[in-house]
Amino acid sequence: MPNKLVTENMQLRDRLVQLLEQAKRNQQIMRRHQEFDLKFIAANGLRELVDSIFDTLSESSQLDVVTLCLSDADYDIRRIMADLAIDQSEFPNLLFSDREADLGLSLVALKSPFLGKFNSAKYGALFPEQVLTPVSMAIVPLMRQGRLIGFLSLGSLHDSRFSNGMATDFIEHLGSIIAICLENVINNERLKRIGLTDSLTGVNNRRYLELRLREEIGRTRRQEFSLSCLYIDIDHFKKINDSVGHQGGDEVLQQVAARIKAELRLSDALGRFGGEEFVVLLIDAPLTHALAVAERIRASIADQPVVLSNEEELRATVSIGAAELNATEPARSIEKIASELIARADAALYQAKEGGRNQVIGNVAAKAG
Repeated sequence: MPNKLVTENMQLRDRLVQLLEQAKRNQQIMRRHQEFDLKFIAANGLRELVDSIFDTLSESSQLDVVTLCLSDADYDIRRIMADLAIDQSEFPNLLFSDREADLGLSLVALKSPFLGKFNSAKYGALFPEQVLTPVSMAIVPLMRQGRLIGFLSLGSLHDSRFSNGMATDFIEHLGSIIAICLENVINNERLKRIGLTDSLTGVNNRRYLELRLREEIGRTRRQEFSLSCLYIDIDHFKKINDSVGHQGGDEVLQQVAARIKAELRLSDALGRFGGEEFVVLLIDAPLTHALAVAERIRASIADQPVVLSNEEELRATVSIGAAELNATEPARSIEKIASELIARADAALYQAKEGGRNQVIGNVAAKAG
């Protein structure tokens, strides 16, 4: 009997040690979860949050590859990234989906995490050629208010890292936190843009252009790329207003802004500078490129009539002045350089209007040092 008691006591002691060790592991897991949550929640902007998602998960969870795919049918998030001067090439693991159909039926139907072996036919869209191909994976749908906003995908080169039957509590919680944080930072960026957007045309306003121009001049100094500016004016706009009224004039402004925007890259910046005037910043673009873009803009407006809401058609044209800034000459203040570049594009615009309107005139390059 005593031997039996000793054996039972030893078994109980071993079980207690196991329970204590499990409790410690659980506490460590909870602490790690809290650290993840705090790091994501503390992110001050989109760049910092994306950095945290990739770096924190890869290092702390010892993952071989992490990708984030966001639904962005309207290119809204990518425009925000461009406004924040975030080069998409910095984040090859950050992917965008223009349409649900591009993801495939397997992903569109996925409403809860999937753990298992990688299948390129079903899940290749989340691990494209530019990233490491995993052996096993966990795919976490990011949901907000019943709407799919993207996928967080975790990959490992070990086939046993993720498999069917594993608990998904942690990654579900992780997906919820990341989805909330993504929605918050994107909405915050949208709110910032409201104060920098022209309410009539929906493009940026003058304040935004002036801030962005100073930022781009600073980048030009550091990276030595070209920067060009287009100054665009709708010809005889007063006559248009007199002819079709101010509501018709507003519709002309809206359609002209849309046609200008259609000829630009995401990295470029368009703003209404006042009245019927627009300014475009063409990033990493010499004057020759700027003149080609300006000519496309001019033609897109001149070649097709503007159709008003009352189905009335009218012809509109624009005059465009172009100027280039270069990063090679002695430094001057950024404010002075910005003012001079706008003034030179405006002077070229004046020449275009004096020369008969509906044309593009380029100015010689100024230097930014």
